Amino acid sequence: MRIEESSILLKGLRFSAKHGVLPQERVVGGEYVVNVCIDCDLSKAVKSDDVEDTLNYAEVYEIINKEMQTPSCLLEHVAGRIGESILKAFPQVRMAEIEITKCNPPMGADCEGAAVKLRVKR
Repeated sequence: MRIEESSILLKGLRFSAKHGVLPQERVVGGEYVVNVCIDCDLSKAVKSDDVEDTLNYAEVYEIINKEMQTPSCLLEHVAGRIGESILKAFPQVRMAEIEITKCNPPMGADCEGAAVKLRVKR
């Protein structure tokens, strides 16, 4: 068997955080949802069944949580920090796609949220 592609996904991570351009957003905060797809070689783990041969998604979550708790004006900035931190922490990562949704953006629209998606590569 040959594995063509392999990824680790963390989906629907929910955070309360204080991101936004408006001063009130940085005081009160809001709800955010983060999805991450990380491309890395999982072929060794497929055969070994050993956690040491894969990407520890609990460690990935800790990186995301840390960056989400650091206030920023722009979601683009937060996504960039998450991507950079993942690449720095895990040399086996080839690419990471980060999507952050602000669930209730202050724009007067009835919507599911406003989001940014960023793909970072080594």
